[in-house]
Amino acid sequence: MLSSDSSAGNGRSSTQMLLYFAILAGPLYVVVGLAQVLLRQGFDVRRHALSLLSNGSPGWIQIANFIVCGILVIAGAIGLRRALKGDRGGTWAPILLAVYGIGLIGAGIFIADPSAGFPPGTPMQTKGISTSGLLHFVFGGIGFYALIAASFVLARKFSALGQTGWVIYCLVTGIGFLVSFVAISSGSKSSAVILAFYTAVFWVWVWHTSLYAKIAGSR
Repeated sequence: MLSSDSSAGNGRSSTQMLLYFAILAGPLYVVVGLAQVLLRQGFDVRRHALSLLSNGSPGWIQIANFIVCGILVIAGAIGLRRALKGDRGGTWAPILLAVYGIGLIGAGIFIADPSAGFPPGTPMQTKGISTSGLLHFVFGGIGFYALIAASFVLARKFSALGQTGWVIYCLVTGIGFLVSFVAISSGSKSSAVILAFYTAVFWVWVWHTSLYAKIAGSR
């Protein structure tokens, strides 16, 4: 009996730790990204996507940021699967969030092509796209669409629980991020579109952190 109780306690502790990993992912991504935005010479948020920071000699920092945060997101998804096992959304939400983590890792492994004058010395207009650049967008796109889908799955879950505030939070997150991602994927160079996407990414990470904090706090 004691052994059974101990095993159950260890299981709860490991699940809680996995959920905490997911809580850490958002702040880590934002802080590391912001530090580079402020310190990297020639980087301008009005013209440059965060992915471009993977280029140049300090590029390993953003590469590591993508990969480490992706691993943390996947760990959190495993914890979420355990926490929601048997509940509505307990299968697809963790799967979709794990795919988002895989997308982050892929975006770190496959580097976006230099463009729009960054790193310094890069022409403002570049032609073509490399295999690495293409795969960066593919992994990023798959990850982002999985994240959007997860927000809708979780909106249904919270609707069934009668938690209207969280339903609205999930729907606004999913719809807002979808609109901003489609806009920037169109190839628009508008500063408004680029800044809107930065805002959407920040919002999504706040939502991701808040979601896991809620789940961890309810255990």
